[in-house]
Amino acid sequence: MDVAAWSTVFAVASLISAVVGVGALVAAVRGRGRRRAVPRSWARLGLIGATAIATVATTGSLYYSERAGFVPCELCWYQRIAMYPLVVVLGAAVVQRRARAALAAIPLAGIGLVIAVYHYRLQIAGESGTGCDVSAPCNVKWVDEFGFVSIPFMAGCGFLGVLGLTLLALRADRVRSSS
Repeated sequence: MDVAAWSTVFAVASLISAVVGVGALVAAVRGRGRRRAVPRSWARLGLIGATAIATVATTGSLYYSERAGFVPCELCWYQRIAMYPLVVVLGAAVVQRRARAALAAIPLAGIGLVIAVYHYRLQIAGESGTGCDVSAPCNVKWVDEFGFVSIPFMAGCGFLGVLGLTLLALRADRVRSSS
């Protein structure tokens, strides 16, 4: 497949990740205060889903820089710094079967989401960031799927999916621990 086809695949995957992330956040928040509001099995499923999202996002990031030849800007590097360790942190939590082992994923995903939103805003406004390199400016859109999905948008969707599923897993694990 060529870069355009892979971009479509990654764009659709990111939109699915955003929907799953928002749904998981709603389920986690709605379940507060109710003893059995979040099924116990969702802890493991949430961790597996979050690990899958982080793995696909990491793979997509590496594909764009190593195979497609897109030069990552400074903000892309910061998002990578937040995303890449999520594969290891969440993968370890899945292997250990302990949702609490994924606690480190929350600040990583939260910080990555903030950076991705800021980066996407720069692209929409056509502005360059304060520390952007001339050879790799932060406002360049290497990908523009469906008229709005760019690389930072995809990263933001990935972080949202990871954050939502991790919080849901922790909520389900807490329900299991308290019963």
